[in-house]
Amino acid sequence: MPDSVMQQESSDGIKLAAPAKVNLGLRIVGCREDGYHLIESLFAPITLCDDLSVEYAPAKRTTVELLVEIDPAAPASLAESVPTGPENLAARAASSFLEATGETAAIRIRLHKRIPAGGGLGGGSSDAAAVLRALAQLRPGRLSPEMLAQQAVALGADVPFFLVAQPALVRGIGEKIQPIPGIPTLSLILGHPGEPLSTPEVFRAWDALPSALTPSPAGSTMRALLGLLTGASADAAGLAEVLGGLLENDLEPAAVRLCPPVRRLQEDLSRAGALATGMSGSGATVFGVFADGSSAAAGLEQLAPRAREWWHLAQTVA
Repeated sequence: MPDSVMQQESSDGIKLAAPAKVNLGLRIVGCREDGYHLIESLFAPITLCDDLSVEYAPAKRTTVELLVEIDPAAPASLAESVPTGPENLAARAASSFLEATGETAAIRIRLHKRIPAGGGLGGGSSDAAAVLRALAQLRPGRLSPEMLAQQAVALGADVPFFLVAQPALVRGIGEKIQPIPGIPTLSLILGHPGEPLSTPEVFRAWDALPSALTPSPAGSTMRALLGLLTGASADAAGLAEVLGGLLENDLEPAAVRLCPPVRRLQEDLSRAGALATGMSGSGATVFGVFADGSSAAAGLEQLAPRAREWWHLAQTVA
């Protein structure tokens, strides 16, 4: 398991990190009869993460207590958009685990939030997966890995990926995960306009666009991108430049229609020296790929946030 999702057990329970992810390209390759969209995307966990602690105590009746703290450096919109009650995915994951095991318990979750909400970085899904991992360790043997994966799918399309949290080719609605070793570390700047985007709204906007599905697999860029990354040389600058033609996200036109600053932020990143830019998930977070960490740090100094904008240095995690 990557360092970014390492966990510690203490007398107070388990403490662990819940990493964000970026989508290195995202193609929509089909739609199911139930309305879900089929995707191909290369998911990569990054160094930006939320921190959680999970405590479990047997009890006569079930209670799930969620304590949320917003990091001072997080986007201003985060405090306005993160649920703090039972609808939060972390709390729902705890309730789902107990329902599946038939246990009653008092669970306390402390959640320190850094990942922007409505940003396409999977923060809520990662928090949910972290709670499932913690409870599986606190209650060993209560759920098989297969049953835990079923719980993850039921909670949300991105949650299964975060149970593993390593670079992977993700297909279907998010439940088909093929871990990919050998992905090089990419130095990034993340940008968020301060306006969260709703994933269902972005998909509805995409449905309304007069665009065709990306054929799969021949017409998809995912295989080409995967081949490039796994066969990458040590020339990070050359890699980043080639990435520019491959970081296509089919949802970007819909996201830009709902949140025009998405495109402007990518232009800002290019002016700051990014060799390639992309949008993560359904937005509104964008990212720039830089030749190395020092180039990214220099680029960050050139970015002056407007109003509620947020910029952050990060790296992908193998």
